[in-house]
Amino acid sequence: MERNARVDHFAKESLNFTEEILSVASFARQLAQQMILAKAYVVIAKEHNNLHLAWQLSSKIRSCQLLLSKAAMTGEPVTLEEAEPIIKSLTSLIFKAQDIHYDIATTIVTMKSHIRALEERANAATVQSAVFGQLAAEALPKSLNCLNVKLVSDWLKVPSLQELSEERKNSPRLTDNNLYHFCIFSDNVLATSVVVNSTVSNADHPKQLVFHIVTNGVNYGAMQAWFLSNDFKGATIEVQNIEEFHWLNASYSPTVKQLQNPDSQTFYFGLYQDVNAEPKMRNPKYLYLLNHLRFYIPEIYPQLEKVVFLDDDLVVQKDLTPLFSLDLHGNVNGAVETCLEAFHRYYKYLNFSNSIISSRFDPQACAWAFGMNVFDLVAWRKANVTARYHYWQEQNADGTIWKLGTLPPALLCFYGLTEPLDRRWHVLGLGYDLNIDNRLIESAAVIHFNGNMKPWLKVAIGRYKPLWDKYINQSLPHLRNCVLS
Repeated sequence: MERNARVDHFAKESLNFTEEILSVASFARQLAQQMILAKAYVVIAKEHNNLHLAWQLSSKIRSCQLLLSKAAMTGEPVTLEEAEPIIKSLTSLIFKAQDIHYDIATTIVTMKSHIRALEERANAATVQSAVFGQLAAEALPKSLNCLNVKLVSDWLKVPSLQELSEERKNSPRLTDNNLYHFCIFSDNVLATSVVVNSTVSNADHPKQLVFHIVTNGVNYGAMQAWFLSNDFKGATIEVQNIEEFHWLNASYSPTVKQLQNPDSQTFYFGLYQDVNAEPKMRNPKYLYLLNHLRFYIPEIYPQLEKVVFLDDDLVVQKDLTPLFSLDLHGNVNGAVETCLEAFHRYYKYLNFSNSIISSRFDPQACAWAFGMNVFDLVAWRKANVTARYHYWQEQNADGTIWKLGTLPPALLCFYGLTEPLDRRWHVLGLGYDLNIDNRLIESAAVIHFNGNMKPWLKVAIGRYKPLWDKYINQSLPHLRNCVLS
């Protein structure tokens, strides 16, 4: 008896209900097919106000669902005795529906209409989901707002911080080309701190590193208080306020002029009129001048010869100082190419129906990553790359060459001036791709959380978040009070 019970249990466990319902000979498949057809006639009956027939069909559909659910739960196939009465009843009701002129033609027309309606609902849901995802990515969590408030309070209440800031402004290390210079443009204190902390933690000689941070007026006090109050293994850190760059104005920069345009302000900050517009295109970050400041690095640091630009959504895992000794072969920009497959080529970012673009650029040219770049500023000034940037910004005043972001104009400005770097220097996708090979991540010098799922947000990909969290000093009082709680 025990042996028979084990065999019976094994038979129940071994039934594959998916295979059962797909089998031509199974009663489960016949029930499922009858149920699908019956559901179509329920819709049609309701539209013709035949509520009694709709109720009869719905009752038999529920019987089908219960029987199929039982089979799935018990692991036993549907028998003839169970299926036959339901199949006969449904067949009779379907014939009845056809007899009162619910014919195949009517069914097809009606179902097409419902399919279109469902497609529209699905498309609307997809757009809405993307909008919500974009909003989640743009919103600063309350914990980080709390941190900013406490740091600004420190900046205003502790005079010694402002005195120390004034002392460090004239440090000769800020212009010493024998040191390793990094620049970060950000309004996120914690993210910037992770970039700096991960860089110095993995550097062979952290005291030889200099970080040049530029933020906006709202976050300037918080950024200063944070980097003046914490030690980063002896590295030199400079914090500047973009609002003090008086030379960066509408008369000099077409970018500033365009960003101040009322139409741009309405597009990014007004009510969303077009629900079909790509949500990413509405992201106000594209209106932030901080996002475009990377094209003015030689103007901001006129005495520097080489810098490494770092985005604020990345983590450094290896010593980056060897980047400064790489031979760029006379090029301005050292970057990792991103076109191992067909995607990420120039035609994906630029409008090649524009004759100016098609006559000057190869649509199959390989794009590259913006976020960890080595810039030879001597070569930059010689090639006058910033003037190129201004030219392309003016050409794209109507948004017909590219739609958004800083990568498309960078592809134009650094065309023929970019040196490909080994792929291991910069691995991207940790803000959207759940399936990056662990070996690739482990071998990477820099991992980049580009995408909406930033590591400081609740929507962060759990598999990658610890790589970012490990560079947060959890013992700091403000972090304990705001972020970690």
